[in-house]
Amino acid sequence: MSRVVRAALFQTAWTGDAETMVAAHEKAARAAAEQGARIIGFQEVFNAPYFPQVQEAEHYRWAEPVPDGPTTRRFQALAEELGLVIVLPLYELESAGFSYNTTAVIDADGSYLGKYRKHHIPQVHGFWEKYYFRPGNLGFPVFDTAVGKVGVYICYDRHFPEGWRALGLAGAEIVYNPSATSRGLSAYLWQLEQPAAAVANEYFIAAINRVGVEEYGDDDFYGSSYFVDPRGQFVGDLASDSTEDLVVRDLDLAMIDEVRQLWAFYRDRRPDAYGPLTGA
Repeated sequence: MSRVVRAALFQTAWTGDAETMVAAHEKAARAAAEQGARIIGFQEVFNAPYFPQVQEAEHYRWAEPVPDGPTTRRFQALAEELGLVIVLPLYELESAGFSYNTTAVIDADGSYLGKYRKHHIPQVHGFWEKYYFRPGNLGFPVFDTAVGKVGVYICYDRHFPEGWRALGLAGAEIVYNPSATSRGLSAYLWQLEQPAAAVANEYFIAAINRVGVEEYGDDDFYGSSYFVDPRGQFVGDLASDSTEDLVVRDLDLAMIDEVRQLWAFYRDRRPDAYGPLTGA
């Protein structure tokens, strides 16, 4: 039996300040809801520039509490107004010296369901994230939303298959992967890794990347956001590689059961043999 969910994602360039960035995402959420979307997700640290291109203490100012900060509360109100599940990536301040690259998940009635904190923190040229973020410590939660079971895996996490699998074992049906990845570093992986993860774990993935070159470095964010299904096939076209884009697609979650019965990857797992993976 069909279980179609109309889902959205939004990619955009840095507007120059947080208020106009938030306003752009509110506008996109409204446009998605007008098109019948029931869930939307945004790019990594959506209301800020990608400041980890540099290591400067001034950028600690982007951090705020989650869920008790102004941005989460603002989007809770929007989610309730629109009846829209919102996947909201933020720079989280837990307490002095404890900050995380975090995504909040807000249900369609405006209730805060919880958050995911990015586990794998890069520290390479143009991606100096260890300066700002502690490694995530909340596991790999899956949130029971109005549209189904939703997980989150953030940017650099996507290179590590273990988290993808943990989300699948926890029942994820759609995994949002908010990112900020640049053209020269990993563009050829962008259309490879998430489709492979969708196949290996047999669920839908929403891969979101920002666009453009920002003021703090020369990273060229190439957009090309997309949805991919459990067969590893793109759901419709990819977004633009250079401009703002709102992508709205119908995802038939019934495909998950069909693919899992056909390919039986979960049946044939061998957790008894995987001990060495966590041994060192």
